[in-house]
Amino acid sequence: MDAIRLQKVEEQIREIIARLILEGRVKDPRVNTAVSITRVELARDGSHARVFVSSYIDTELTQTVQGLQHAAGFIQAQLAQHIHTRNTPKLSFIKDEGIRKSVEIINTIDKLLDNQPPGQSETEDHESE
Repeated sequence: MDAIRLQKVEEQIREIIARLILEGRVKDPRVNTAVSITRVELARDGSHARVFVSSYIDTELTQTVQGLQHAAGFIQAQLAQHIHTRNTPKLSFIKDEGIRKSVEIINTIDKLLDNQPPGQSETEDHESE
């Protein structure tokens, strides 16, 4: 599969899985509808795909990934109906901690900015350097 076709199929897979989760069609109770499918990495031969799942709540993410892995057969069957490839890829779901780490960084920055001396703005800090 060429690179452009590979990217298109990866995006299709990401959209379909995200829609299945959002619509509540994945019936496993561990699957939280507030997670994000951040990206999909499809093998060049289309035989398998790594699906990266993210959330800002780490404990729910672990359970959601387990639930998605348990429902992988159902999700693959749904993919087979919507994507037109020679083979439907075997799915593996992986925790992507990017959103949670981003929230932690933003909170740390906010705390640091809250600890600035009163009356000193952010622009004054940069001008005095």
